Amino acid sequence: MGKVKIPADIETKLKQHFEIIYGQEKVSECLTRFGELVRKYALKTGKKVNYKDVWTHHDQVLITYGDMVQPQPLESVSKLHKQNHFLRKKLKGLVSTVHILPFFPSTSDDGFSVVDYKRVDSRLGGWEDIKELSKDFRVMADLVMNHVSRYSSWFQAYLRNEEPYTDYFIEVDPDTDVSQVTRPRSSPLLTPVHTKEGEKFVWCTFSDDQVDVNFANPDVLFEYIDIFLYYLSKGISIVRLDAVAFIWKEKGTNCIHLRETHEIVKLFRTICDYYFPEATIITETNVPHKENISYFGKGDETHMVYQFSLPPLLLHALLTENAAYLSKWASSLNDLPENCTYYNFTSSHDGIGVRPLEGLVPQEEFDALVAGVKKKGGFVSEKQNPDGSLSPYELNITYFDAFGGENGSQALQEKRFLCSQIIAMSLQGVPGIYFHNLTATRNNLRGVALTGRYRTINRKKWYYEELMEELSDPDTSTKRIFSRMKDLISKRWHHPAFHPFGNQKVYFIDDDLFCLERNDPDNTEKILVIANVTSKGKTVELEDSALPFTENKSYSDILSGKEVIAGNRLRIDSYTVVWIKV
Repeated sequence: MGKVKIPADIETKLKQHFEIIYGQEKVSECLTRFGELVRKYALKTGKKVNYKDVWTHHDQVLITYGDMVQPQPLESVSKLHKQNHFLRKKLKGLVSTVHILPFFPSTSDDGFSVVDYKRVDSRLGGWEDIKELSKDFRVMADLVMNHVSRYSSWFQAYLRNEEPYTDYFIEVDPDTDVSQVTRPRSSPLLTPVHTKEGEKFVWCTFSDDQVDVNFANPDVLFEYIDIFLYYLSKGISIVRLDAVAFIWKEKGTNCIHLRETHEIVKLFRTICDYYFPEATIITETNVPHKENISYFGKGDETHMVYQFSLPPLLLHALLTENAAYLSKWASSLNDLPENCTYYNFTSSHDGIGVRPLEGLVPQEEFDALVAGVKKKGGFVSEKQNPDGSLSPYELNITYFDAFGGENGSQALQEKRFLCSQIIAMSLQGVPGIYFHNLTATRNNLRGVALTGRYRTINRKKWYYEELMEELSDPDTSTKRIFSRMKDLISKRWHHPAFHPFGNQKVYFIDDDLFCLERNDPDNTEKILVIANVTSKGKTVELEDSALPFTENKSYSDILSGKEVIAGNRLRIDSYTVVWIKV
């Protein structure tokens, strides 16, 4: 077969990417290899779309494992099938997209030590289950780019010194100074392994079962382009680039956010724009805010970034009853490049990252937040700093239990938690809701004891019947929170002001309140979001504020249906959020 002809405009961009990543001498080879993938997947230039129609105010993403809802023991259906049944029964029509956390064969880290990227873990089900789910929901999947399991075929072939895998991983002399390398963990960076050629030390950013791959080798990059295209060919329309900030290593640097890393993200975006224009790339970079949003580039990198500063800032605001730092941060969210927006989440399968809180709150309040999590039965994971010291990296606790009150009041805990969820749903961007936030799940301390891993605290697996019983009992937090969250999602669905590509404006009233104005891209609707983050009711005299209300007009809250403004005065209860159409 002859060489595949790549359209000139696409080829020009690809040349730029490959030249920056590997140099001019590799460009021709890379283009030829890309052409082979075009043939393999029968790629055709996609029809241009208005990206503001791809994601709208109708969209919510559910974050879940494939076995978060499990069949009863000995029940003869797959775990994915059982979860699909639950989603259809309880969330169809409310949730548009389901992010299934890594559903591939894996040896540790609940899926993130991938053995085989193109197989569904048989303990969960098969590709037919993913296809079945995609009939009712868009599907988001992880491309775990930074590392593979040490038990993967790639690494096992490397240990046997088999081509082409001898250069798939990063060997480092153990005497090399790697103190500059940015670490998200406290484990050793270099792991000794026994190969056919003797003992070698390989680079392991996250754990000794997660061996970093060598993107300086074009073979590795093309493995991941192939996997990326395979996912898209399987009907997956949103791809999360896991731990992407670390993928390129260069000795003598901090090995995070390097130029080549950004260029690889741009390469994946180019592929999307030309061949899969309705697809979405989301980068997962648990780093301080300025570093995080660098992955938007000039609108030519990711479509969305995780708002990693949001979960700890919301928690801080509600526990200290002070919205000042949350408001300051939200007001700093500048205009975004076209077709780019935020992915707003408050909890995920990981803990609450606190690196993104650096510089946003005073150190003593940061320390108090960390200490408070421990008092509530949570844990603190640490990272190693260049000087060898340790510092908090993430808080391990369910987001619901993080709002527990010192007096043990369940009502207070539920109010604080719901306040956080409504604020997150109100911000510019697409909301991502972790399954355990829907079910008000408590700390899974038994799971931590069984696995020895702090993150298990927020990774409980429900049996279907157990969950249905909880959701049928009005005396449980699970029932109350699930019902309230469904109601909130349903109400939000009807208001284009919450379009992810709409605008937002922060108002500074006082530190007790978080106040945000939202409107859709076409300016057809404007909603004022006001949250009282304190334990006391609040009255605001509107003539003393800059809020855009008409004088002497009464206004009702969309969420409660109650009148909240009368006689130029706003009254808002403790830990309450109101949505007011203005």
